[in-house]
Amino acid sequence: MEEIQHKTMKRGLKNRHLQMIALGGAIGTGLFYGSASTIALAGPAVMLSYLIGGIVIFLIMRMLGEMAVDEPVSGSFSHYATKYWGAFPGFLAGWNYWFNYVIVSMAELTAVGIYMNFWLPDLPQWVAALAVLIVITALNLINVRAYGETEFWMALVKILAIVGMIVLGLFLIVTSPAPFPANISNLWENGGFLPNGWYGMALSLSVVMFSFGGIELIGITAGEAEDPARTIPRAIGQVVWRILVFYVGTMAVLMMLWPWNEVGKEASPFVQIFSNVGVPAAAHILNVVVLMAAVSVYNSAIYSNSRMLYGLAATDDAPKFLQVLSGRGVPVRGIFVSSGITLVCVVLNYFFPGHVFMFLLSIATCAAVISWTTICVTHLKFRAKCERAGKALRYRSLFYPTANYLCLAFLAGVLACMTQIPDMLPAVIVLPIWLIVLYLGYRCKKHGQAQA
Repeated sequence: MEEIQHKTMKRGLKNRHLQMIALGGAIGTGLFYGSASTIALAGPAVMLSYLIGGIVIFLIMRMLGEMAVDEPVSGSFSHYATKYWGAFPGFLAGWNYWFNYVIVSMAELTAVGIYMNFWLPDLPQWVAALAVLIVITALNLINVRAYGETEFWMALVKILAIVGMIVLGLFLIVTSPAPFPANISNLWENGGFLPNGWYGMALSLSVVMFSFGGIELIGITAGEAEDPARTIPRAIGQVVWRILVFYVGTMAVLMMLWPWNEVGKEASPFVQIFSNVGVPAAAHILNVVVLMAAVSVYNSAIYSNSRMLYGLAATDDAPKFLQVLSGRGVPVRGIFVSSGITLVCVVLNYFFPGHVFMFLLSIATCAAVISWTTICVTHLKFRAKCERAGKALRYRSLFYPTANYLCLAFLAGVLACMTQIPDMLPAVIVLPIWLIVLYLGYRCKKHGQAQA
């Protein structure tokens, strides 16, 4: 108990770390491979889908940022939900976020095995997954700066790949023999800007929003950020517009270069770009990038899950032994628990190679919507309490409370659209069952406390 009281987390994350951490969480395999399915739903209007999704995420991030600057703690929106909404919402928010990232980390470990098979087809997927698990767990055990530096460089690789794609794509457009506007006519030909109508664009939003999952990681880092009152607002402001540039810019280039119904049919959109400018190693370059993307997301998952467990333990929603820190201020037990559970993925890949990735991904789909909904509602209650107390806030969200209600309506619409996509329907069906499981877990916790 002495150890719990006197050791604290170290504020070792700088502004550049925070920016790259959020970018690393939000720019992953969803953009590099998932964009093809999004384009198939929306056509050229996929640019509008990413713009709308980006605006909603920005508004939600401002809400989280307002609370994080006022009270920078590890555990983030689980802590705020408990304090301003109630015990069960805090319990639900924390364990849902933890479970979501456990599943995502398993999916990314599975992806690592798949990508390594590109170069080493005889290498068992579970071997590559286990190797990454060991290395990333060891890095997270050192200190928060080691995690921040690792994530900074891995996220940088992904960003450079996207920038390279945009630059090379623009080069192809500018050097096209067709005069303007014929060189960008793919934006309105082949069925128009909305080839599948507004309905198709609405359906694409559910895939788009999944791609943005992970940006809320900025809130988790609040307890370890240097000067959070300055770095968190700056990170939120800079990250969001950069993601919009990367996503919308990438989609715009792709939609100009090829008819929307041909993008991603023969290969990944990134391979198409590199191949068309005569880069012979296009597939190898892409594989390096997507491999780095998978490892980066797993790195962020282990980090965020250990901090969420620490925050849950601090509010008695998880066993107290998870609140113990190392001498470097690292929640080592939370890291070992989160990393240890992902060993299940290694076992699954051993017995069922090639069938795990989509199974895991379908389970995790709805969790981001739960997290964002929690942030919106908690912020409503947080702001109401601040206004009653006449409290001055250093960093404010935008368009309160209208933005909160609009975002909640938007998220409900995303769930409705998910029911129309066969691959996503199972996640929506499982969602009520998952909420019941969390409630039963909460009741068991309360019963145990009453008996003690």
